[in-house]
This record gives sequence, C-alpha cells and structure tokens, in this order.
Amino acid sequence: MRKKRKKKIQRVEFQRDTALDFIKSEKGRPVFTWIFQIAVTLALAAVVAIFFFQSIAMEESSMEPTLLTGERFFINKLIYKFASPDRGDIIAFTKDGSDDATIHIKRIIGLPGETIEIRDGIIYIDGQVYQEDEKLPQITNPGLAEDGVSLANDEYFVLGDNRNNSEDSRFAEVQNINEKYIKGKVWFCIYPADQIGFIKN
Repeated sequence: MRKKRKKKIQRVEFQRDTALDFIKSEKGRPVFTWIFQIAVTLALAAVVAIFFFQSIAMEESSMEPTLLTGERFFINKLIYKFASPDRGDIIAFTKDGSDDATIHIKRIIGLPGETIEIRDGIIYIDGQVYQEDEKLPQITNPGLAEDGVSLANDEYFVLGDNRNNSEDSRFAEVQNINEKYIKGKVWFCIYPADQIGFIKN
C-alpha cells in the first residue's frame, strides 16, 4: 500500500516538474501566457456580467410590439451611474425597490420637473404635444394624466408601448417612478436567437 502511494506521489511530482519545465521553456512560455490572458479575460467578463448587467425576461405584453413576451434581455445597471435616464429610454424598475419585488419594463416619457397630460389620446409635455418616433396605439385611457401629472425632481413618467394594455404611470398601482427604483436600461436582447442584438429605443 505504501509502495503504491509512494509511486503515486512520484508520478504527481514528475508531472508537476514536467509542466514547470514546459512553462519555462521557449515553447511553453507563450502558450502559458496566452492561457493566462484568456483566464483573466474570462474572469473579468464574469465579474462585469455579475455586477453591471442583469438578465431579465419580458413577462407581460405591455411593451408589444417593441418587446415581445418571452424575450430575454440584459439590463445595463452601470449606465445610469454616469448619465441620467433620458426620454425614450426603455428601463427596468420596481415599484418599491425591495429585493424581491417584480421588475417591470416600460418606456420613459416624462422627465423630472415636467408635467405630463394626456388629452384625446395625445400626450402633452409641459403643454407641448409630444411627437413619438414610433407609430404606437392612440391612448384610450389617460388615467391619472387626464388632469395632468407633475413630476418631482427625482421622478419619471413611464408608459408601455402597448398603450391600451399596460399598467404604467397612468395608474395608481404604479404612478411616477422614483429614480432610485430604476434598475437600469434595457440594453441587449439575448433570446430568441433571431432577435439577438442591442435594443433600439
């Protein structure tokens, strides 16, 4: 039994010495350097993915036809550390900021300090008609915005692109979104395969 263990130890030591000799050799040094660089790159990519991005699935139809139910996205959690959310951004947020709260996806329409009003299906921002880039359904239910909604300095007004099938800032269940509850910008589609790519706001 001792002889087998001794042989095993000798074999391990021989393999270790052989590997070290190879690493120190002219042929082995570039290979080891290349493997080391790949390992570091993968480790950094994993750290970035964990801390700066988050995967989320679209579980509701409120953003159709822009985002479809079942699609998966990366949320860029870093971007709003350096810049404020902008009009037209598609964001992920929670209603109260708790860790186990459901994450929702909507589009920013109103910015801090603005007043949003919806009359006859048309969105007004500080009294001016808001011209959207996309052809979206006309709003049939203005909700809280019928009489105008004034945003505080840290609040945003959001709507779903599926305007008549979306629970958003027009309704008391959501209301205005506090900036501290914004998880990040919906940034990159990762599923399905034919939709992989950056999200165009």
